[in-house]
Amino acid sequence: MQDWRAMSELEEHPELAGYDPTDDRPLPGRKRRLLIMRIIVLLGIIALVLPGIVTTISVGSSTAATACAAWVRHSAPDASGSSARFEIFGPGGIGWECYSVAAFGHDQHVASLGLIPSAANVPAPSIGA
Repeated sequence: MQDWRAMSELEEHPELAGYDPTDDRPLPGRKRRLLIMRIIVLLGIIALVLPGIVTTISVGSSTAATACAAWVRHSAPDASGSSARFEIFGPGGIGWECYSVAAFGHDQHVASLGLIPSAANVPAPSIGA
């Protein structure tokens, strides 16, 4: 004997004939659809964040190179070049470090530019010294 609710549903909705509401199987493709949606959301977040990270690194590298060149011109005018490097365990801690490049690969630390480098604040040369 069927439940009176099931009978009333069948009378109201004949398209439900043969439907068993106790069937606990998951809907077909639900797990796959959920996995695809998670992958799409993850790719969307990466697509939003990655350009900002790349831009920050690029601008920081360019600014550090320019500031380092100014520091080397002031501190070691006889150096053959300058090198700005991002170091985790550098002399100034985490951040950009400036080195003067001399002959035979002898690099000398000139300045710590910090985590986010800015324009060089090179002291003005003293006149008459």
